[in-house]
Amino acid sequence: MGGDHQPKEHAWQVGRTEPVSKSQMKRLMKEKQWEDQKELRKQKRKEKKLKRKLERQTRSEEGCEESCRKRFKRDVTASSLRVALDCSFDGLMVMKDVKKLHKQIQRCYAENRKAAHPVQ
Repeated sequence: MGGDHQPKEHAWQVGRTEPVSKSQMKRLMKEKQWEDQKELRKQKRKEKKLKRKLERQTRSEEGCEESCRKRFKRDVTASSLRVALDCSFDGLMVMKDVKKLHKQIQRCYAENRKAAHPVQ
């Protein structure tokens, strides 16, 4: 029982001379696994993209003219309500809060587009 702590030699550790802690070893193994599976993830993304493309083509060939995501203007009944968003206080806000406000306004516009009775 000498006290020499020699790290176990793994294929990904060739050429390493200093001892590696357990957390460092786990991190290195995860990085290696991530790199090894890069091509597999790329292939899965391509297959998923192709599958979605084929599904869209079959839906369009079946005669489904109106997309599920899009709603035509003839279905919309305009509301007499009007909404005003006052952003004059953005100069007093921290940049982080301005970004949050921007996201909230984007969400409002998106939901208004989807609404059955959109406001002006």
